[in-house]
Amino acid sequence: MAELDATNLHSPEFWDERYSAHEPVWSGKVNQRLVEQTGHLTPGAALDIGCGEGGDAVWLARQGWTVTAVDVSAVVIEKARTQAATVLPAEVAARITWQPADMRSWQPPAGFDLVSLQFVHLTVPLLTEAQARWAAAVVPGGTLLIVNHDPLDLQTTLHRPNIPGVMLAADEIVATLDPALWHVEVAEPFPRPFTDPEGRSITIHDTVVRAVRRAG
Repeated sequence: MAELDATNLHSPEFWDERYSAHEPVWSGKVNQRLVEQTGHLTPGAALDIGCGEGGDAVWLARQGWTVTAVDVSAVVIEKARTQAATVLPAEVAARITWQPADMRSWQPPAGFDLVSLQFVHLTVPLLTEAQARWAAAVVPGGTLLIVNHDPLDLQTTLHRPNIPGVMLAADEIVATLDPALWHVEVAEPFPRPFTDPEGRSITIHDTVVRAVRRAG
């Protein structure tokens, strides 16, 4: 597998190689923070950026959302499409549009009530540039949800890769948001229990930033 660094972290080649293995890369379950942070929202149109194997997109569709699920890897898009068709009723699976796209440059269409990035980990230059494109995609009153591994995890026994500029604290993510466009509702690390590779019980932290697009 290609070496993990900031230059290839979001490349199609890196993720196609990783997802080409027969075994799933992720659990297939919905991300906990997505459930917590969107449960109060009325289902509408959702954009799942970096959808991976589709756990979040499947959950959103089950809640009544119409979902555009995007990933840089065409390999995983086909895997997710196939998996969704096996676990969802046909009418629910039809709510999901699966699309390969390079998140570093892709311009999504307008009209989304929710844009979700779960552990995509864009570096600051990419994240700052992407805000303008995503802001144009979110309707006034719509929600942007960004969830990352928090830099606090670098101090644990989990041995996360320490790639400069990738693991951002909440205030660093908020600094990339234009305050004229976004009202930040949540910006903090959320702890959760975890078991490290040696079987020890530890606490890890998810950086959660939830912002609502201002009207006008």
